[in-house]
Parts: sequence; C-alpha cells; structure tokens
Amino acid sequence: MVICDFCKKSIPAGTGKKYIKKDGKILDFCSNKCEKNMLKLGRKSRTTRWTNEYHKVKKGKKA
Repeated sequence: MVICDFCKKSIPAGTGKKYIKKDGKILDFCSNKCEKNMLKLGRKSRTTRWTNEYHKVKKGKKA
C-alpha cells in the first residue's frame, strides 16, 4: 500500500491522488485536504494537528 506524503496514512488501492512535480518527484495524497495543505497552503505535516506525524512529534516531546 502507498502512504500519503502529508498525513502518513495508508492509501487503499484505487483511491487517492498522485502528483508529479517538474523535477520528477512523485507525491501521493489520500485526499484533497492533504494535497491543498501541502502544495497550495505550504503547511508542514509536523505542525498540522490532525496528521499522524504531528502526534509522533508531540509524543516524543512528552517523554
């Protein structure tokens, strides 16, 4: 299974979006929400509260 490049959730087969940048890098997104947050709004997944990466970073700081 493919993992979303923004929120780090697994994407079931046949769903999601694939974005190919001009430099050839391929980005996979599970939803329009993830795509818009990363590309249009320029947000980082480490600072966006609803992503899995944010929760991993937050857990690491408590310990």
